[in-house]
Amino acid sequence: MGSAESWPLMFPGWSVSSLYRLMPSPAAPTWRTLRAYATDRQSRPGPALTLEHFVQRARALALYRSILRSTRRIADPRTRAETRKFARGEFERNRGVTDIDHIRYLLSTGKTEWESMERYIDGL
Repeated sequence: MGSAESWPLMFPGWSVSSLYRLMPSPAAPTWRTLRAYATDRQSRPGPALTLEHFVQRARALALYRSILRSTRRIADPRTRAETRKFARGEFERNRGVTDIDHIRYLLSTGKTEWESMERYIDGL
């Protein structure tokens, strides 16, 4: 790259300040970066959910959130962390289940198990 004095020779009719305006800012993403992100396969959403899958997904999220909220009542921090870790692991383990009947079964079983666990927590 040449010095500022040689720029008028390389770009006749252009001022140094106008050339600086054309240069991309290091913080601003370039068009290539934006285009690569827009066409990146991982950035696109997956196939659309059916209505029933959408409803069951909402129920699963509601159950998970209620479990996390309920664990706040556990006094021992290690037990609380272990319970949250276990719950997350169970949800992660069954993340790929697509059969609607199996999802319903998992949700009802999980809700029943958590309700019995809540009774135990409240008894402490």
